[in-house]
Amino acid sequence: MSKPFRVMTWNVNSIRARLDNVLTYLDELEDDAPEVVCLQETKVENRLFPRVPFMELGYTVTLNGTKGYAGVATLTKGEPEDVQLGFADDPPDRHKRILACTYAGARIYNLYVPNGTALGSEAFTYKLDWLARLEAELRARYQSGAQSSVILCGDFNIARDARDTWSVDALKGGTHFTPEEHAALDKLEGFGLRDCFRKFDDAPGRFTWFDYRGGSWKKKQGLRIDYVYASDDLYERCTEVVHDWEPRGWDDASDHVPVIARFE
Repeated sequence: MSKPFRVMTWNVNSIRARLDNVLTYLDELEDDAPEVVCLQETKVENRLFPRVPFMELGYTVTLNGTKGYAGVATLTKGEPEDVQLGFADDPPDRHKRILACTYAGARIYNLYVPNGTALGSEAFTYKLDWLARLEAELRARYQSGAQSSVILCGDFNIARDARDTWSVDALKGGTHFTPEEHAALDKLEGFGLRDCFRKFDDAPGRFTWFDYRGGSWKKKQGLRIDYVYASDDLYERCTEVVHDWEPRGWDDASDHVPVIARFE
């Protein structure tokens, strides 16, 4: 029988700035602390990452870090297998945005998808090309369909549909809700991935990101851009996905909330 496990994804927007919040959150979960913790936008080089506090909580720390606006870290209860930093094949990505490993028989991709910045920009082209390259990697390396045992989680920087934004009109002319981004996500899902959260909740307003500007948190005006996608075999094993808004209200909070998925 496959081993049950929980996966948490959280864009922490600088692990050193949010360290106390992340440690407090994991500590307060106690026995419900996830076996796999995927952090994005860590904004720190590997040598400066605060490993020890997470090791004291029982995690093995695996890093693909950098200073600036990227970096990912995956924490696991036990050693991960087949660790992959970045894309599987050359050329290397320009930023540190991918950390893949195998845990409890699942291939887990921790992703920080490019923001895209502005329509028509080089950064927007990079975002679309990045998603296409990720889809090509999945098709080249894993069996599409029910038994691929793949999870993609992280900050996708795309609101999937109207339910996932507080205002479609407010996003017009910008990124995160465009036909091009939706088409790229369609192709990625077409590999054989399903949105675990929507297995349990079809309602609008279930956001995972609230801008620091404009009082977005107090107004509850946000976007759902952080996802846990799973292949069919793991999707069927998923029994719960929680968006925990509590840490968004803490002092020095990240603008994202933690998302936790349970697989039995």
